[in-house]
Amino acid sequence: MQLETKNFGTLEIEENKIIHFPEGIPGFEDQNRYVFIQNPEESVPFHWLQSVDDGELAFVVVNPFLCRLDYEFELPQSVVDKLEIETPEDLKLYSIVKVPEKIEDMTINLLAPIVINEKNNKAQQVVLSENQYHTRHRVMDEFKRNEELSKEEGK
Repeated sequence: MQLETKNFGTLEIEENKIIHFPEGIPGFEDQNRYVFIQNPEESVPFHWLQSVDDGELAFVVVNPFLCRLDYEFELPQSVVDKLEIETPEDLKLYSIVKVPEKIEDMTINLLAPIVINEKNNKAQQVVLSENQYHTRHRVMDEFKRNEELSKEEGK
């Protein structure tokens, strides 16, 4: 299947690589099919979640544990059931990143991670009930926080 995109030109994607968001992503409920685009630079942790049905729509995503070492939450049972998750190994977690003009102001949404079941390619953006997270954590602040946590653990 060919996909015309704003950021990546024409992509050839396999149907079995399409990730299905039955409820869409909040704010984009009419977009249910996405494809994960791996960053070709292995040292760069940022990737893309590209809409299959709207070539203009793509989200920058990152593994949230790279930005916050002690990131943790409990996945609601309703999500486990809806995505048909059998084991934690079936999961991939990502957070949406907002990349502004000034890169040092980049933020990550830790309140609503994207949960993907890799076995069946079902996914959902889950808004957590934990109140220690919000939608705009500054990535640079999180990296500094990680350095401090690592130093404390090394003592």
